[in-house]
Amino acid sequence: MDASESPLSTSPSPSPSFSPQRHFYLAVDRLQFKMETLLGLLGMAGRRPSLPMIVCCSTRDELDTICSNLSSLSTFVSVSPLYSDLSEVDRAEVLDKFRQATMRWNSLGRGEVADGEADEERKSHVVIVTDACLPLLGSVEAPLCACMLINYELPTKKETYMRRMTACLSTDGIVISMVVGGEVVILKNLEESSGLVIAEMPINSGPQIQFLND
Repeated sequence: MDASESPLSTSPSPSPSFSPQRHFYLAVDRLQFKMETLLGLLGMAGRRPSLPMIVCCSTRDELDTICSNLSSLSTFVSVSPLYSDLSEVDRAEVLDKFRQATMRWNSLGRGEVADGEADEERKSHVVIVTDACLPLLGSVEAPLCACMLINYELPTKKETYMRRMTACLSTDGIVISMVVGGEVVILKNLEESSGLVIAEMPINSGPQIQFLND
């Protein structure tokens, strides 16, 4: 992990308002298929207009790789990175743009399109963020309230998992953690320490994505 992207020490307590039925893991057979799986997931979910999503990773290198690969979805997905050397003005712009997408998603009936809406506004919105750059709760920054939080890199500690949820997820959103091989042990440890039930998401994850319309 890059020193500039090391996680902050603040660890929030888990919020009882998050539904335990909305936690899933997506099994990936091999590490080399992980990015392809992420693209497939975002390619399906991202076709919902203005859908606000967040992808969390641990390092700047992973963030750059994800941003580069997501360019293939640019016709219907707007991607914004949050990293440590982003200026305060640019960071505020990214956060504000995402919150506007969240308001459109909630006000238009979740996935509907307003008459006269610009093509850019119709796109789903994805913020890619490292743990070090999550919204600073308790300061001037409010939670982002995404409908979908994707843990591209599975947290090894309960505190990191909970902090990502508290900083990024709406109370009725879903969490999808990507799990490769031996990470199943880490996943089970997270379940035991957090008291959450994290169910496996099938390859055909349409029914789970439908939760976003509930």
